[in-house]
Order: sequence, then C-alpha cells, then structure tokens
Amino acid sequence: MERFEIKLAGEGGQGLVLAGIILAEAAVRDRKNVAQTQSYGPEARGGASSSEVVISDGEIDYPKVIQADVLLAMSQEACDKFYYEVKKDGLFIVDSVHVRRVPTSEAIQVPITALAEEATGKRVTASILALGLIVGLTGIVSEEAIKEAVRARVPRGTEEVNIKALEAGLAKGKELASLRKKGREK
Repeated sequence: MERFEIKLAGEGGQGLVLAGIILAEAAVRDRKNVAQTQSYGPEARGGASSSEVVISDGEIDYPKVIQADVLLAMSQEACDKFYYEVKKDGLFIVDSVHVRRVPTSEAIQVPITALAEEATGKRVTASILALGLIVGLTGIVSEEAIKEAVRARVPRGTEEVNIKALEAGLAKGKELASLRKKGREK
C-alpha cells in the first residue's frame, strides 16, 4: 500500500484527536508505518480541531496530509475549511447532523452523531462510530486492530460502549461500501 492520508476534522470536544490516535495505533498493530498529527484552535471546546493520520507500508517522508484519501467533517466549519483537501477520487464524509451545506454532490452524508446516539445512547461516541465507518468503507486497518486500539485508548470503564459505537460504524461503512461498489458496476 502506498501512502494513505486521512483527515478527521470538527470541533474541540468531539473526540477527533483521540480518534486519530486510535486509528494510528490500529495501523501500528497491523504493522504499518504511521504518522499522526493534530491541531486545534485556542478554544478547547467548540473551536476548530483536526487530526491527521498518514498510513503506509513504506517510509513516510512527510507527516501531514497533502491530499486526503479520506476527509471526515464533523462540523460545518470543518467542511467549509477542508473540503478542498480531498483527492479527486477520495472519500469526503460529512456528519449530516452538524453539516447542512455540502459543497459537492460527491460527499457521503451520514447522520454520524444520531447513529451514535441510537447505538449507545451517547453523542460523545460519534467519533468512534466515525472511525468504524471509515474502516468499514476503506479496510485501511483490520477490524481486529481497530477494536484492540479502541479498548486500549478510550477512558477506562467506557470500553464496551465505545466498541458498540465502533461496531455500528463498521456495519454502516460496509453497507455504504457495498452500495458504492454496486453503483460503480452499473
């Protein structure tokens, strides 16, 4: 596998930095090379926040996303600010609960926060559900590795609720991948 770039963007407090760390750890568990970076605005909650993960079988000579293979936008601000960073054939995923204006018809609109609330009763698990969605759509890391990384990294006592969110995301991601494949075959 060549370089695969993922950008997770939204607001502080949505758990996207932790999600990026979990995805990076899953890649390491799958014996891939990985670089993970993060940035957030001066406000801890509510300000812009993003996490970047670069995964490769080879050496990674630059640790930041140049053109995203996958961009997840969990807020309108993140959508507006970063949508131009997606590769032409990349995946642009938006949380339709928080993103109302989508600049392209190519976006995959999923009510991530609502699905998380439905699966676990907690909106805070949306970032973990989004990770499952990405892994289900791309297969970039193994399901085993992402589950192990979630268990290792989420706050103690929240492992099972987060695994529930992850599994709901994996199922939705596989469903969307199947629909996309069928759409290309027509």
